[in-house]
Amino acid sequence: MTYRPGRRTRRMAISTAVVLALAGTNGPWLYRVSSERYHEYTINKPEYKAANGHWDFLDVPSEFRINTIHAALLHTGKVLLVAGSGNNQTNFDAQSFRSVLWDPGTGTFTNIPTPKDMFCSGHTQLPDGRLLIAGGTKRYEKLKGDVTKAGGLMIVHNEDPDKPVTLPAGTRFTGKENGRTFVSKDPVLVEKATKVFDRKTGAFLRNDPGLGRIYVEAQKSGTKYETGTQDNYRISGLSGSDTRNVYGIAQKLALDKKDFQGIREAFEFDPVAEKYITVDPMNEARWYPTLTTLKDGRVLALSGLDEIGQIVPGKDEIYDPRTKKWAYTGIVRKFPTYPAVFLLNDGRLFYSGSNAGYGPADVGRAPGVWDLATNRFEEIPGLSDAREMETSATVRLPPAQDEKFMVIGGGGVGESDRSSEKSRLVDLKAAAPRFRDGPSLTEGTRYPSATLLPDDSVLVTGGSSDYRGRGGSNILQARLYDAKTDTYRRVADPEVGRNYHSGSLLLPDGRVMIFGSDSLYADKANTRPGVFEQRIEIYTPPYLYRGSRPELTAGPKSIRRGGTAVFATRQGPTITSAKLMRPSAVTHVTDTDQRSVALGLKRTAGGIAVTVPGNRALVPSGWYMLFVADAKGTPSKGTWVRIP
Repeated sequence: MTYRPGRRTRRMAISTAVVLALAGTNGPWLYRVSSERYHEYTINKPEYKAANGHWDFLDVPSEFRINTIHAALLHTGKVLLVAGSGNNQTNFDAQSFRSVLWDPGTGTFTNIPTPKDMFCSGHTQLPDGRLLIAGGTKRYEKLKGDVTKAGGLMIVHNEDPDKPVTLPAGTRFTGKENGRTFVSKDPVLVEKATKVFDRKTGAFLRNDPGLGRIYVEAQKSGTKYETGTQDNYRISGLSGSDTRNVYGIAQKLALDKKDFQGIREAFEFDPVAEKYITVDPMNEARWYPTLTTLKDGRVLALSGLDEIGQIVPGKDEIYDPRTKKWAYTGIVRKFPTYPAVFLLNDGRLFYSGSNAGYGPADVGRAPGVWDLATNRFEEIPGLSDAREMETSATVRLPPAQDEKFMVIGGGGVGESDRSSEKSRLVDLKAAAPRFRDGPSLTEGTRYPSATLLPDDSVLVTGGSSDYRGRGGSNILQARLYDAKTDTYRRVADPEVGRNYHSGSLLLPDGRVMIFGSDSLYADKANTRPGVFEQRIEIYTPPYLYRGSRPELTAGPKSIRRGGTAVFATRQGPTITSAKLMRPSAVTHVTDTDQRSVALGLKRTAGGIAVTVPGNRALVPSGWYMLFVADAKGTPSKGTWVRIP
């Protein structure tokens, strides 16, 4: 077929030729203009798009522009964009929390009332298609110099084995040695003490006190109210035996930096009613937690900063969607915040080592396979740049049956300027799993986004070589990774740099949405504060510029696990593969829901028959997009089906 350029293309070509001719006589300015126009002309050529894809900006009306930090694709085909307070203290103080629902099919947007600050919460898809969101922000951080009242963690002890004790907000704690008084900011429940007996003789040995953690603050401002050492604290308002059994112990209470504090609240977002529904709160407050769906459909909540602003001390808990309740696992396993923890085919969990930052540099950093039933953790060796795993991305390579993972980029702990260009691969089905290096990126990359595509490639885009894009270090590059050849291929470059608070997700039509970015500075000299990036870009992959694509015209809305379903299509003879892709729920370039499951495929009269694997851990209950592809890898649009 002969390609005939449209009017816009012809005008651009003529303008470019004229500007190029003038550039020789009008100096550098015209040269820059001509270069930009020639670049615009090049990236819009059909043959360029067919080879490299294309980026476009999503047209978002001003009243719906938010600091998108979380995003989830719902089974209605709409995308929930969540900012909460959007890393903006002014919004937080005003209790202004935002969520927006975008419909890619119609291009419409809807503001969603948001009951709590879901900034830096965790989320995952539930079996019935709702989205579970848990945790968020109770208090913003205060940097050293901004803190006016000494404060910190008070651990309350209760040595009474017969009853718990509740202390209200405003409880006063006075040091026995230092004489200074501190006041609690919130109520705290302190469990009763546990009686300990000798296992052989049955003789009583001691009471292990129940413990409660609470943030306390000096009554007045100033350095003279700081404490430098540990002290025991008497508690006001107690009576009877409680005056002996209940007391506080605190280490240094000072004017040091105070980290973000988390909340316990949890919600389910109903995609049909399009609203948040309050469910039972977590036992632990969490800011920066990971939620991972388990084999039976329950959800594991891991890590996060608690209501004190300290890392949750390994108290993991599980949410049951049937009862809407949370319960502790009964075991202790510590991770840094936003740990990348994935469900494996045997029901165990894989921790890749990727995380988003907070937590000790020497605790919970090693990757491995974790058996939640026994708390056994088998470390996996061979990880290169192991000290540069913060802000890295982890993706489960297709098909999910193979249990191969790729860990991309990352940086040093905290505000380090170190970053890694490595892409590390691990095959968890190997007799002795071990990481090996795959193809490298061109430079060290923190905050890369990695999105599974329905042709089995992976789009890797965005990131910065330094912490939060310092020094103008955003990386305006995109690549497609081919797992079969273990190679990257450079494709069209995005227009916008993406670093902290960014992410990406696959849309049902096969395009990719990338959002967010929260640069620390707005200039290379690091003199002007950064501004949150509210623009959203859409990447159209090369496979959508090949002309026609397969189409499923009819079929069931539900397929049982292990079952076979027939779908009508006119392209049946040309279809070579079928897969289920779980919709994303992503934040901080972390997406543990993302997976692509290969299906059995047979041709039928007038269509195809697909068979879903029977393994519940491989195919957790929930909604999926069914994609089919032809021999060229051109995918259909995603058809929503539910696996009950």
